[in-house]
Amino acid sequence: MQKMIAICGLVCTDCPAFIATQENDDEKRKKVAEMWSKAFNTDLKPENINCDGCLIEKGKLFGHCKVCEIRKCGLEKNVKNCACCDEYSCEKLNNLLKYMPEAKTTLEEIRRSL
Repeated sequence: MQKMIAICGLVCTDCPAFIATQENDDEKRKKVAEMWSKAFNTDLKPENINCDGCLIEKGKLFGHCKVCEIRKCGLEKNVKNCACCDEYSCEKLNNLLKYMPEAKTTLEEIRRSL
C-alpha cells in the first residue's frame, strides 16, 4: 500500500484506525477504541473507528478528521499537505505539532524535497 500523508503530516496509512478500517477488522477497531478512550479521556466505541484517510473527500473519516481545522484549511488552500503551504508553519499547525513530533518530522522531510 502506498503511504498516505495527511495534511498535517501524520501518516494515515500507519494510523491504527485506518488499518482497522482497511482490513475491516472489528477486533482491531475494539483495541483502538479502548486505547484512544484511555489516552484521550473519552468514550470511543469500536463502531467509531472507521477512516479511509484524511485526504479523501468522500468515504469514511474518523470523527476528529471531520472537524479538523488543519484538514479544512489544507483542503480550502488546495495543498497536498502543510509542507506545501506558503504559510508553513502557521500557529494552528505548530500547536498540533507540539503533540505530534512525528508529523513535524514528516513535514520537514517533505519541505526539504520541494
